[in-house]
Amino acid sequence: MKKIGMFLAAGLLCLNAMAQTKKDIVDVAVGSADHTTLVAAVKAADLVATLKSKGPFTVFAPTNAAFDKLPAGTVATLLKPENKATLAGILTYHVVAGNLTAKDVLAAIKKGGGKVVLTTVAGGKLSAAVENGKVVLTDEKGGKATVTATDLEGSNGVIHVIDAVLLPAAK
Repeated sequence: MKKIGMFLAAGLLCLNAMAQTKKDIVDVAVGSADHTTLVAAVKAADLVATLKSKGPFTVFAPTNAAFDKLPAGTVATLLKPENKATLAGILTYHVVAGNLTAKDVLAAIKKGGGKVVLTTVAGGKLSAAVENGKVVLTDEKGGKATVTATDLEGSNGVIHVIDAVLLPAAK
């Protein structure tokens, strides 16, 4: 009986250690070869500590190819120190408070009669709807991004991959 108790205690310690080492959303993004531009932007905007905090966050993460669709020179300009506030505004426009799985987003779209409006941590609005069987986000400027991968889980939220950079309305 004593051996069983020791075995269970050791098992619980291992499970606890595994739970504590689960990657947060920043670590998940860092581990993705398709998100090197996003990771560089998060670092340049000084958002690493924020996105490593408890959350939970739902991040709509543009791929490198999504950033490549922006006009030539846009990313380089945004990464400059003097544009840190603008970059932070764009990046936080891709983040929603809470842990919204793909199932949650689809349920909200259904409940909303085919569309749901999400409020970003930047204070802007994103609309989500299903088009041709895929979830599509529409930004305040009318730009669209299709969700291409869902439910990449981190310890403090979830990431959904998108194929375009979303832009908030000018303030």
